[in-house]
Amino acid sequence: MKVAFATQDKQHVDAHFGWAKSIVVYEVGPQGHHFVESFDFGGKLEEDGDEDKLAPKLAAIHDAAILYVAAIGGSGAARVVAMKIHPIKVPQPEPIAEILDKLQAVLQGTPPPWLRKAMAKSGERTFDFEDDEVTP
Repeated sequence: MKVAFATQDKQHVDAHFGWAKSIVVYEVGPQGHHFVESFDFGGKLEEDGDEDKLAPKLAAIHDAAILYVAAIGGSGAARVVAMKIHPIKVPQPEPIAEILDKLQAVLQGTPPPWLRKAMAKSGERTFDFEDDEVTP
């Protein structure tokens, strides 16, 4: 599945989605991960109420299943979710490589329901937990 990261330095998740200088995309699976593409954005990136500046970023992540950001505005989040992309806020800058390793490890085990849903978007294998008991 494809995973996108909002970043200022292409090494860390350290950017607000609307203000990000770059979005980097990786393909992630249980067996590993690899870099797919980097999108760079210029012009006015600061918060100014201009929703049109989100269009190129939304186009860049159109086939991603997950988007990692430092922050995202309400309308940006709504537009990302409408594209069936799961946004995840990272509370402090975190190396993209560490997130990729953690995500890969989770994919090797039993991913949580939200991740199974994200994987289904990209055509990844899904898990059938029909027989699992649900305890409150």
